[in-house]
Amino acid sequence: MEKRRFGNTGLETSVLGFGGFHLCEIPYGTAEKLLNDYLDAGGNYIETAPSYGAGESEIKIGKAVSHRRDEFVLVTKAHQRTYEECKQSIDASLRRLQTDHVDVLLMHAVDTMDTLDQILSDDGAIKAAEEAVREGKAKHIGLSMHGQPDVLIEALKRYPFEAVMSTINYFDVCNFPKITQELIPLANEKGIAIILMKPVGDGYLYRSVEPAFTYAFNQPVSVIVAGANNQEMLDTDLAMANNYLPLSEEGIEDILKDAVELGTYVCRQCGKCMPCPEGVDITGVFRLEGMNDRQMSDGIMTNPADYALRERLKHWFGTKERSIKEYAALEGKASLCTECGICVPKCPYQIDIIRKLKNADYKLAPQEEKIWI
Repeated sequence: MEKRRFGNTGLETSVLGFGGFHLCEIPYGTAEKLLNDYLDAGGNYIETAPSYGAGESEIKIGKAVSHRRDEFVLVTKAHQRTYEECKQSIDASLRRLQTDHVDVLLMHAVDTMDTLDQILSDDGAIKAAEEAVREGKAKHIGLSMHGQPDVLIEALKRYPFEAVMSTINYFDVCNFPKITQELIPLANEKGIAIILMKPVGDGYLYRSVEPAFTYAFNQPVSVIVAGANNQEMLDTDLAMANNYLPLSEEGIEDILKDAVELGTYVCRQCGKCMPCPEGVDITGVFRLEGMNDRQMSDGIMTNPADYALRERLKHWFGTKERSIKEYAALEGKASLCTECGICVPKCPYQIDIIRKLKNADYKLAPQEEKIWI
């Protein structure tokens, strides 16, 4: 399997990583076989967290593959924010994983600036992580977060993290464009390893597994982490990792054009509809709609299963209130639209921009007794 440089750490990781969350869904015997099959196939990156099943994922990994510890890069996380709590979490993780060290320790779910401040404070979790490095319990320190990457970007500017884990898939880069516009370039400039998670968008891209993984494998990242809870899923992931084709910029654009999940509703943030003669910040409005509900409430009904999945995932990252607050401060609100239609033929994805602006305004500018038009 292809190996990639893991930032400036000196490590090399297989292009496909094994995510440990889904190990909580299966019995130990199945987990043991999947983990060993992954290593036998040339994979060398296994990642978990103590919060996955209250330690169950770490226990299964430790029991299944600790005897092969020198064959893989082991990553776990710490969700605690203070020195003492993080120190205890690290020691408990090592016990469950049946090892004396992890290769990478990630500060987990660093989702607000206040959380970042707390972790980096004099009594913050980062002190426990640094202590773990000095004691040989961890080799490298990173951090992770889902969705909007503002905190990750700020964190990489404030502390010498060696790895960063972010949601990166062809759907959510449209909802959180700073991922590709700012986070990835910044990390690569600093030599920070990028861990790509959620290549199939929390399962939302289940109809498009091959293009989703092809997009992921073509990103300038160190490793693509995917979970597997059955043999067919693992075999499929391994086959795609070993056989994906490198894409040109045109090839990436083809995925964005053809993706059924994006269709003629999701804004790709290309900016070709701008400028608006009435001053509507079209891409800004749609960026905030993506932050609000990942552009999932489009008013287009397909089937109950698809609707249920959207309802479950649309506020997954918890940024709805932030989007409403930022929209209140946006100068070029959708309400300025006069429906002149100049923008519509400019969109290369055939989005009905006028209709979409109305939908976005409905979500972002709540008011009494209004209806979704």
